[in-house]
Amino acid sequence: MARAIDRLVRTSSPVLVGRETELRLLTGTVGRGASVALIEGEAGIGKSRLVRELLQQPETAGLHRLIGYCQPLREPFPYGAVIEALRNFPENAESAFSPLTAVLRPLLPELADRFPAALRPAGDPATERHQVFRAVRELLASAGPALLVIEDLHWADDGSRQLLRFLMTDPPDNLSVVVTYRREDLTTGPPLGTAYRPPVGLPSAVVALEPLDVAGVRALTAAILGAETIGTDLATLLYQRTAGIPFVVEEAVRTLPQPIDSRTTQRLLDHVEVPALLRDAMSERLSSLAPEARAVSCATAVLGVPVTTELLGGITELPPDLVERALTEALSAGVLREAGDGRYAYRNALGRQAVYDSLPGPRRQGLHRRIADLLVAADPQPQLQLAEHSRLAGRTEDWRRYAESAADRGTEIGDTATATRLLQRLLAEPDLPSAAVDRLAAKLGLAAYTGLDQTDPMDTLRRLLTDHRLSPAVRGEVRLYAGLLLIRADGGVAAGRAEIERAIPDLGARPDLVAKGVAVLAQPWLGTASLEQTRRWSLRAEEGLRTSTDPVLTTSLQANLLASRLHTGDGRVWEAFAVLNRPPEEPAEQRQLARLHCNLADACAAIGELATAGKLLRSGMQFATDSGAPFVVSTARSTQARVDWITGQWAGLDERAGQLLDEYRDLFPVTSEVSLALAGLAVARGEWGEAAEHLAATGVPNPADAIAPVALGGFALQTWMELTRGRLPGALESAERGLELLRRKQVWAWAGEIVPAALAALLAAGRRDDAQRVLDELDLEVDGLDAPLSRIAVRCGRAQMAEADGELAAAIALYRATQREYAELLAPYFAALVAERAARCELVADEPAGLAELAVVANSFDQLGATYDAARCRHELRSRGATAPSRRGRKGYGTELSPREQEVARLLGSGHTNREIAEVLFLSPRTVEQHVAKVLRKLGVSSRAELAR
Repeated sequence: MARAIDRLVRTSSPVLVGRETELRLLTGTVGRGASVALIEGEAGIGKSRLVRELLQQPETAGLHRLIGYCQPLREPFPYGAVIEALRNFPENAESAFSPLTAVLRPLLPELADRFPAALRPAGDPATERHQVFRAVRELLASAGPALLVIEDLHWADDGSRQLLRFLMTDPPDNLSVVVTYRREDLTTGPPLGTAYRPPVGLPSAVVALEPLDVAGVRALTAAILGAETIGTDLATLLYQRTAGIPFVVEEAVRTLPQPIDSRTTQRLLDHVEVPALLRDAMSERLSSLAPEARAVSCATAVLGVPVTTELLGGITELPPDLVERALTEALSAGVLREAGDGRYAYRNALGRQAVYDSLPGPRRQGLHRRIADLLVAADPQPQLQLAEHSRLAGRTEDWRRYAESAADRGTEIGDTATATRLLQRLLAEPDLPSAAVDRLAAKLGLAAYTGLDQTDPMDTLRRLLTDHRLSPAVRGEVRLYAGLLLIRADGGVAAGRAEIERAIPDLGARPDLVAKGVAVLAQPWLGTASLEQTRRWSLRAEEGLRTSTDPVLTTSLQANLLASRLHTGDGRVWEAFAVLNRPPEEPAEQRQLARLHCNLADACAAIGELATAGKLLRSGMQFATDSGAPFVVSTARSTQARVDWITGQWAGLDERAGQLLDEYRDLFPVTSEVSLALAGLAVARGEWGEAAEHLAATGVPNPADAIAPVALGGFALQTWMELTRGRLPGALESAERGLELLRRKQVWAWAGEIVPAALAALLAAGRRDDAQRVLDELDLEVDGLDAPLSRIAVRCGRAQMAEADGELAAAIALYRATQREYAELLAPYFAALVAERAARCELVADEPAGLAELAVVANSFDQLGATYDAARCRHELRSRGATAPSRRGRKGYGTELSPREQEVARLLGSGHTNREIAEVLFLSPRTVEQHVAKVLRKLGVSSRAELAR
């Protein structure tokens, strides 16, 4: 059972989630005189919550609320729920009670003194019942504007249903009636009988509540936790466990650790208690079934996956006709559902768990044995299911054999999550022999290295290093994989390199693993190790390459070595790539070919070969997807995000990047690169808070544990941001730290972004000589390198120096040449930035083309989505009395947001104040106020907080 959390947290959402359409339908129906509404849905779906929200709406504020509840274990009492509601009859009725209401005296003693004198009984039960019905209607008619709510109609007595049908067929002019019920728990057909029809000509609604989708579960969970959002993977996991039933989501969220710890969330949700509401509902439904239907339902619960009628027959030993009849009954009762392809299952995991837990232990174990015996005969054998049923049947040796086989299959086809999960469970068994620990530990390291699940396997591998059962021969292998996983963790690069170095001496009997470890240590992009240090490891890796006869190992080593060479500006790698780039013969070779393509793509992105990067990413992603290499897919997607930023593919980039951060939050090489792209977007939009947050995730705070080219890009952006904000000391600090990392790494092919930013900061501080030394150093070091961005940075630096020296004509010419080179490189944002510098030089030189050029640059920024940069250019134009050509097109936008209003709306949604928006968009506070008012009005929201939600 899940452990209760240590402190109190909110257990329900403070706002209604996923039911906005249904609430609008109800508020448009009730409160308008005579009207009826029926709300149906399964247990926990949110019927009562919807009613509570309805009662809080302005449309129902002036109504007398009469609320009654039907009970599952009710004492015999006629018209119970309706009479309960009438006990809250208003003290001051709008009209006197009619004589007919006297028949209600025995039913409502609380109101006896307000009823007329009792009438003589009619003596005929049918007549007396009709008198009661009419009396209730007349009583309600005297209440003034009223809302009658009857909850859980599926538990109502027949008298209450008949009374409600009478009222809802012809309600008084002042009365709205709302009833809720579970359709699957109705035992006598429709809730008000087959003859009931909503009144013609009166407002009416039937609201069928469906489970929330993944987006709804995500929004509900975030609202419960008081968070802005939650990860997609957590939302998906919750959806799978709860089937989107809001009450079950709330109960599951109650078990989560606070703050949410992704490492334990899955474990907690796998063992979350079944909510009492759901457990009781399943028990009630199960008890109403015939023995055969119960047997089928129990067998399905124990099997745990969608099941065919044939397999159900084998488990229950019922003939086919009885199985079909039993299934039909279980479906009608809402116990099971059709899962497609002739299979049947429970609606959600917790419903299945409720039935499973209700079975006595010996019966459960017997069913697991029966299922395992039947699955053995299947072709192909479902190894994972056989493992689980064998374990729960108490067959330990069978469980271990099938689990290892299933893990092997998972690794083979790329389902590494399943493989690592099974291997960890096997390694957790205390009585495993040493040989099995060795074998399984090695398999776990390989599976984890290939996949995405890093933290738990890394913890297991570290624990194994102190396990006496692990032999010395395998200890080095385990340490190697622990180091490889550490490198992928936030703050783990230096520690990971140290573990790999420590492992290599223990891998003497495994030259293939020695080569793998050495090739990783040869990667120049890891941490602050210098090029001289990594080249020593490169030479050793090349020795292993020369002796390798295994094509998979060869491609694996080259995926590291060729990418390392290209990162340093060695363009000769393409000859070797052409030799390796052949159709793979097996999945393992294809996975390494995917690494080769994607690693080279990453190097191309770092040095500025952007067109080639795009081509390699497309081919590498295809290889990785086809062969089951999820980690390679993750790195390719992060590289694509960075390429998209540099090449100006900004439409939807922030959403795509946000999804990557959710999906791969435990993989630092991925999250740091994605954060760099997001920081770039934020700087271009003037969103300084968001930019700083993203830059902190690029490795800038601690380069020793960073991916070096990503950290250099982070330092460059940080320098530009500080300069733009007029914070010269901060800009100089970022520039100097970036230059320090560049010089320590000695990889000048990565200088393309940091050097122009550093030069700008140094020149702004009046340190021309220091700027010249940096430029001369760059010019010397990039000579002969295949490093397009760094070569362009040399020309850009010369333009910057000329501008600083007042040589405006030379600066303009150099900036224009740099602009063309960036454009040819497919880097439009960089091109626009230097085009702006050229235009400003023209303005200083009083060249007539300057204003027009600056207006063109403003439009270029607009097209990219660089709103701050565009606003800066237009502000300069306005200050010089010029009017920039509007990119807004038509003047009237009606109820649609104009482009400027869209910018304001985005900043509002991010929580910016009016003053901050004015700063970002170079507008006056008064103008911002006007834009904010228009945005709120057009979007139909009443406050900034509502827009932010």
